[in-house]
Amino acid sequence: MTKLIFIEHNGTRTEIDAPDGISVMQAALNNDIRGILADCGGACSCATCHGYINEEWAARIAPPADDEKAMLECAVHETAESRLTCQIKVSPALEGIEIRLPISQL
Repeated sequence: MTKLIFIEHNGTRTEIDAPDGISVMQAALNNDIRGILADCGGACSCATCHGYINEEWAARIAPPADDEKAMLECAVHETAESRLTCQIKVSPALEGIEIRLPISQL
């Protein structure tokens, strides 16, 4: 299990333990994290699992593929730290990662 920390736009922090191998999006859904909508169920086709991953953590994650980059262009409040959580797999390397959530996904 890997500890993930979700931070809502208002600063509310929620820590969860997630099994390795699933997506960060699925871990959020399994734990009723507010702000991860996942309308497409993880198919990288809606950007409603959008989150912000800071530079320190981004170096531990595979860079976004072209389909993720295209979807991020449609995301509300996209920044250089934007990622789709459906495209990030939980692994021990992510122990303690912080995923900040945009205000647009209430």
